[in-house]
Amino acid sequence: MKWNGCASNVMQTINGWLLDLFEDTQAAGVVLWVLTDEGKRVRLHQPFPIRFSLSGPAKVLRQVWRFLKSHASQPQLSRREGRDLFHPEPVDLLVVEVASFSLQQRLFRELLDRYPDLLYYDADVSLPLRYAAKTDSFPLCRCEITCFESGLMHQFIVRDSPWELDPQAPALTIMNLEPDCDPLHASPQALLVSVAGVNYRLSLHPARALLINLQALLKRHDPDVLLTRWGDTWLLPFLVQLAEKNEITLALNREPGHGFLQRPERSYFSYGQIMYSGQQFHLFGRWHIDRQNAMFWTDFGLDGIIEMARVTSQPVQVAARTSPGTGISSMQVLTALRNNILVPWHKQQGERPKTALELIESDLGGLVYQPLVGLHRDVGAIDFISMYPAIMVRCNISPETNKTGLLETGDEPAGLIPLTLEPLLKKRVALKQRAANLPNWDPRRKLDKARSGAHKWLLVTCFGYLGYKNARFGRIEAHEAVTAGGREALLRAKEASEDMGFQVLHMYVDGLWIYQAGKNQPQDFVPLLDEIARRTGLAIALDGVYRWVAFLPSRVNARVPVPNRYFGVFQDGSLKVRGLEARRRDSAPWVARMQMDLLEYLAQAEDADQLPDYIPGAMAILRRHLANLQAGRVPLEDLLVALRLSREPQEYTVKTAGVRAAMQLQEIGKSLRPGQRVRLLYLRGGQVQAWDMPGKPDARCIDLGRYYELAVRAASAVFYPLGLSEDELRAWLKGGIQLCFQFALPAGKRQILLPPSSEEQAWQTLFLGVKTGKQELVIG
Repeated sequence: MKWNGCASNVMQTINGWLLDLFEDTQAAGVVLWVLTDEGKRVRLHQPFPIRFSLSGPAKVLRQVWRFLKSHASQPQLSRREGRDLFHPEPVDLLVVEVASFSLQQRLFRELLDRYPDLLYYDADVSLPLRYAAKTDSFPLCRCEITCFESGLMHQFIVRDSPWELDPQAPALTIMNLEPDCDPLHASPQALLVSVAGVNYRLSLHPARALLINLQALLKRHDPDVLLTRWGDTWLLPFLVQLAEKNEITLALNREPGHGFLQRPERSYFSYGQIMYSGQQFHLFGRWHIDRQNAMFWTDFGLDGIIEMARVTSQPVQVAARTSPGTGISSMQVLTALRNNILVPWHKQQGERPKTALELIESDLGGLVYQPLVGLHRDVGAIDFISMYPAIMVRCNISPETNKTGLLETGDEPAGLIPLTLEPLLKKRVALKQRAANLPNWDPRRKLDKARSGAHKWLLVTCFGYLGYKNARFGRIEAHEAVTAGGREALLRAKEASEDMGFQVLHMYVDGLWIYQAGKNQPQDFVPLLDEIARRTGLAIALDGVYRWVAFLPSRVNARVPVPNRYFGVFQDGSLKVRGLEARRRDSAPWVARMQMDLLEYLAQAEDADQLPDYIPGAMAILRRHLANLQAGRVPLEDLLVALRLSREPQEYTVKTAGVRAAMQLQEIGKSLRPGQRVRLLYLRGGQVQAWDMPGKPDARCIDLGRYYELAVRAASAVFYPLGLSEDELRAWLKGGIQLCFQFALPAGKRQILLPPSSEEQAWQTLFLGVKTGKQELVIG
């Protein structure tokens, strides 16, 4: 895109990557920071006028015209027709254009106050999305820029696409910053800095020395990314206040003279849960990413965050902290802008009236086939690749399109939602297909996994967002059409499996677990996958073949299976665990680690028939963890339980452990918001202590019995499918009895005999046998 500039300056061409983009506070327009091929960081600027539109009765629009003509902002006004996705005919619009983004926002709010009944379009679209729609740009895009020596941009050309599998990536300079302890728990005494392979420890006292040394590091290395822990909620606000107090310049921003963007903490409702987003602290010219506040840092790290930003065109700092729903909404807005579709300020369409029978028929959700509880060998797990997004694309399901038959295609032009999802879906499928053929040593495996994880969350969310009540381009009927297609696809897959001689053990929304004697190699499932793809028209893949997998029942009623509570071991020895304590965020780390130790030990069995030989060793591992607990060898940090608050503590009628801990913090002035987790320890006498209280709790007051119960409960989930009930496990742990039970593999039962375990020396010898691999010691 070309922009007029001053011809008196000499023109130059820059090749590099777009690092950051934001409003120019010195002159109307935008600022771009570019990382060049030569490793330089260049600041550019250009004019970028902003438009938005109004629609309504002609009489009112004339009043608005007269008001704006005399307005101090002197906007450019015009009339045109536009396409509203939910209106069959073009909409008459009053188009308002101003010089800057901030001016547009102020003018929009002023008009909204004066004329609240008008329809507003493209009014609250962010500046980065507007720029992306105009130039096809996105964070870290390869670009060729022609500019004047003054930094005024003349031409901006994007040279790559967010849908490339192997984009050329720049070498980013990353500086790690974090306090020496959790500031919510104790007062930090030092700042830990890591950059260019060198670690520094800067004392927080005296403050002047800290600021001077940190400024020197910032100036020397000029990092592109500040990667912090507690940077949003404590560290960066603390450093800024310290610098102001001591009247020392601390160049956290790369943009000279620019302030910081701080967004307050908030609680919000999402997918049936109250969620919490902490305070945010954004920089300009470089990125700040707080690993504690980045929503999916533990899932896919910096590579996944960058990929999220590339495909959604959100700034990296925004993509790191916002939900996938915001990401998919940004993609839809971008598609609308690029296709001249008006973006409404808020949703205008409600659900059409339905009869009770129509509600029953349409609102059924995903299909779940209750699993066959117990242990199963040689099970193939197959699942559709992004089933719901694939159905939206294949069947052209969008708020403005007509509903087709189940899994059928039509001749209608692609709607907004399929246009948005199709390139993302193609990229995810391509990455999954490549991952199946990459060797384990290939460095692309880790990167592809992170990027595929980002795609997965976006694609999963797009389905829910289609039925979200506040989604700009959502409609519940389209949401229901997708679930209907999903149920049909799963039923067709089940029929194809049974027609080819497989037994269906479990089905869950988009996946099946199937078994057939003698079929335990990936190639054995290829004909079935081809047949399912032919019958449904959807891509499906083999997730893996389990050596063995165990489906667990409800804790309340052993006869009732739980669809998403299982664990199993693939042929390569990798574990898959769902619904157990090891996967729950409210589990104490010690309990989760103990359960994973048991599973990882059992996973060493090459075949389900070998599992009985590993049961005594697994019992020894359990006894070792319990002995560590009893002897006080478990750190208090590993006993912390993190419970989420769904409301303000005083609003609870029943004072649960989490509520009591939150009230302890309130009494000392530390308040928690709904959606936050309160960390606590269980103490004797049914008491609890919040971890973030001053002082360290006395280890002698820990309720070891409570943690013993949590551990046994977690261990029983592992042993139950092997034939050992929780009552039997508890009886054996108490000691003095010899335990005899049936190994519960359906294809052939085997009697297991465990000797008494009352003597400490006996189980220690047992554990030594496990460690040395001497089975004669294990069996005793």
